[in-house]
Amino acid sequence: QVQLVESGGGLVQAGGSLRLSCAASGRTFSGYVMGWFRQAPGKEREFVAGVSWSGYIRSYADSVKGRFTISRDNAKNTVYLQLNSLKPEDTAVYYCAAAFLSTMVKDAAEYAYWGQGTQVTVSS
Repeated sequence: QVQLVESGGGLVQAGGSLRLSCAASGRTFSGYVMGWFRQAPGKEREFVAGVSWSGYIRSYADSVKGRFTISRDNAKNTVYLQLNSLKPEDTAVYYCAAAFLSTMVKDAAEYAYWGQGTQVTVSS
C-alpha cells in the first residue's frame, strides 16, 4: 500500500506559478512511476506529467510542455510539479498517482494509488 498526500494548490493569477508536492508513505517509493493528473469540472481526468522511478525519464502532456516540470526526491519520498506561466485553462483539481511499473505510463487506469487531490485555480 502507498499513501499519497498532495499540497501546494491555491489561487493564482494568470502568468503566475505554483509548486505542488506529493508526499508518499508505505511501500518503497523509489520503485514507483509517479504521475500527476488533473480534472476540471465537467471534464475527464487527464495526464499532466510523469516521472520514472529513477527520475531520468519524464513525460508531459502537450498542453503543459515548457511550462510544467515534474521532479522527485526519493530520499524524501516526495514528487513535485512546478507550474509556471499558468493559464485559466489549467484550473483543475490536481492528483498525484503511483504505478508500480518499470515503464512510463500515461493511462490513469495503470496507476494503482491516488492522492485526494489539490485545487489549482488560475484567474484571468
